[in-house]
Amino acid sequence: MNICFLVWSPDISGGTNVIFEHATRLKRMGENVTIITEEVVCKNRLKWFPGAEELEWKTYKEVKDRFFDLCFATWWKTVFQLKLVNSRHYLYFVQSIESKFYPESDVILRNLVELTYSLDLKIITEATWIQDYLLKNYGKEAYLVKNGIRKEFFNCNLKPIENRCEDKLRVIVEGPLGVPFKNTELALKLVNESNADEVWLLTSTEIGAYPKVDRLFSRVPISKVGTIYSSCDVLVKLSTVEGMFGPPLEMYHCGGTSISYDVTGYDEYIVHGKNGLVSFSRDNIDIVNKINSLKAEKTLLKGLKYNALSTAESWPDWNDSSNKFMQILSEIHRKEINQDIKKIGRVADLTYSMYEDNIKVVAANNFNVNALKIKFLTHLLEHYPLLFSIMRKTKWTLLSFWKK
Repeated sequence: MNICFLVWSPDISGGTNVIFEHATRLKRMGENVTIITEEVVCKNRLKWFPGAEELEWKTYKEVKDRFFDLCFATWWKTVFQLKLVNSRHYLYFVQSIESKFYPESDVILRNLVELTYSLDLKIITEATWIQDYLLKNYGKEAYLVKNGIRKEFFNCNLKPIENRCEDKLRVIVEGPLGVPFKNTELALKLVNESNADEVWLLTSTEIGAYPKVDRLFSRVPISKVGTIYSSCDVLVKLSTVEGMFGPPLEMYHCGGTSISYDVTGYDEYIVHGKNGLVSFSRDNIDIVNKINSLKAEKTLLKGLKYNALSTAESWPDWNDSSNKFMQILSEIHRKEINQDIKKIGRVADLTYSMYEDNIKVVAANNFNVNALKIKFLTHLLEHYPLLFSIMRKTKWTLLSFWKK
């Protein structure tokens, strides 16, 4: 089969990692796999994921005369680019309900994202809660393929970069900076307010420093992440929206436990009080108290770690997951063509045009300095990524000295 994935960004992120996990395995199974992006991708940007550079990378212009058997949208914005690709079947790989990534006040944008789930696209998802949501709200019977774990990168036999100490509680916070629903900054703030002995930060954001952290790890290749988790006791991750909540599960494989909110997807494997701690109130004081309880009660920490490792041992690896993914693709490929991409594209374009018109009206009626700032930074990121990287590193380095 000729398979393509439409990818918004090839840079390090949980969602892109999942796409690469499946794509690289499909290629090893003998399928022809192409990653399509708007811009030409420099292979240096792919070093974080082993094997990604071996995939075929093309732009939309370069594939205008190609024909694929299966074409995947992988992010709500890529749904609007499906019409640029010739394919027998069009699919939507839904890794979260992405409307939830935006503020409730941004009604039109949230509705735009929601409408992408109503289009005539076959859907594969990675979490039970997403499958249930799509069936309840859109009558869509999505295929479910839970994410696997790279057992060679995440296991309890890895050599840590720094040994754990029984007399200390070492807490790690993972996540990108500047993404509101990830709450990375809040997690760091609360860990610093607790009795934790050390605070580590693992982030996909390219920075050189951050205030009040004992060790910082920025844009670490996935093959090295496990050695960092293996050095820490507990992962504090306070996302308010997730698809398949992956980092705590990776932490469990490395002998640690977690503290989180009752975020979407947590109940796929986290059992409060058994293998991790869950804050159902999402109260800041509750998070601090939970960290302090792990510092004060060694038996609690030990018990959570033991059960977390048991949870990890029963979880499938990526080969199992991608084999199931492949079975579903083969099933879809055998089916008759019943999609009209012109109709899908037309409906998508009309929907997006309403959103664009609203943006223009809002911009005309409101002079928003913050919106201009975001627009400027987005332009820098897209057209001058090196300059953007230097500016961001400089910002966080200065802040780290100022807030000490």
